[in-house]
Amino acid sequence: MTAFSGFRQEDFDVFAVDGLDQRMDAIKTVIRPKLEALGHHFAPILSAATGDEMFYHVAKHARRTVNPPADTWVAWANDKRGYKKHPHFQIGLWQTHLFVWYAVIYEAPAKAQISQSFSEHLDEIMTLVPDYFHWSPDHTAPDSTSQAELGKAGVKKLVDRLAQVKKAELLCGLTIDRHDPVLADPQALLGQLENTFAVLSKLYTIGR
Repeated sequence: MTAFSGFRQEDFDVFAVDGLDQRMDAIKTVIRPKLEALGHHFAPILSAATGDEMFYHVAKHARRTVNPPADTWVAWANDKRGYKKHPHFQIGLWQTHLFVWYAVIYEAPAKAQISQSFSEHLDEIMTLVPDYFHWSPDHTAPDSTSQAELGKAGVKKLVDRLAQVKKAELLCGLTIDRHDPVLADPQALLGQLENTFAVLSKLYTIGR
């Protein structure tokens, strides 16, 4: 396993490559080794933080036949076979930014239970999650909104929607602009990611 070397502008430029095969080749050669390194690095850290053994899964984009992927990621879940049906953690890239998420996506059967638990602990969550963290209702879109902007009412709306809408999702975490110098400093970035996961692992515990 090669050591994690941080991210460079060329990593984000991969998403400007035209053509499915050409972009997939670029993702595999340029980004995937870094996601593998992150997966390996954080699996034991997230296992210790959550009390669940965490396995990492690097996105393969195997179902794509025409459109090249607009983002790519590594995810961690307490299931060796897959992550989509479980609350999980992600680190990944869009062309504009890096994201770090606690994610409950539409395949997860426990969405109603997680929604209820988050609802009951909403005050605690608002205190636990820093205002500069972001929330999103859709893992397939690059946009997200800061907790400062959402406020308690906005977060509650996203939490309630998770139980009410079949395709609803809930993501919370951090986004880092592609030009932020921390991305090119592996040790500083790993430290920031670890601090982010320290918060997100508490959300994971509340949602159980």
